[in-house]
Amino acid sequence: MNLLTQPIDEIKLYKKEPSPAPGFFSNSHSPTIYYFRRLFGSFAAPSPAAMSAAKTKAQSLIDENAVVVFSKSYCPYCTSSKGLLSSLDAKFTTVELDQIEDGSAIQDALQEISGQRTVPNIYIKQKHIGGNSDLQAIKNTLPQLLKEVGAV
Repeated sequence: MNLLTQPIDEIKLYKKEPSPAPGFFSNSHSPTIYYFRRLFGSFAAPSPAAMSAAKTKAQSLIDENAVVVFSKSYCPYCTSSKGLLSSLDAKFTTVELDQIEDGSAIQDALQEISGQRTVPNIYIKQKHIGGNSDLQAIKNTLPQLLKEVGAV
C-alpha cells in the first residue's frame, strides 16, 4: 500500500518546526526575544545584593588593572577602542558585558561609579576616560599615558 491508496487517518503528518540557529537561542525563546535581550539586556532591576556585588566587582577590576575596557562583543565602538589599544601594544583587561552572567548588573554599577552606562567604558589607572570618542581624542598622548601606568 502506498500513500495514494492508504487511508488518510493512517498517514502520519509531520509538521516541521523551524530549527533555531545553533548556539543562539533555545527552543523556548524566539529569535526576536533573543536579539532584543542581547541588545538591550534585561529590564528587571538587579537585586540590591546583586547590585552591591556587581559594584564591588567593577570597582575591583578598575582598581586592580592599569587599563580596563568594559565592552560588548558586538559593539563597533568597543572594537575600535580595543583596536587602538592593541595597535599600541597596550596590556589591558577587557570585560565583555554581554558574555558574562552579571554583565547587566555591572553595567548598572558602572553608571553609579562613573555616570556612564554606555560601552565602551574605559579606565586608565583608575581614572575614567570615557568612551571610544574620548579615547580617540587622546590618541596623540595615549602612548605616553600607557607608558606612565605600565601598560606598555
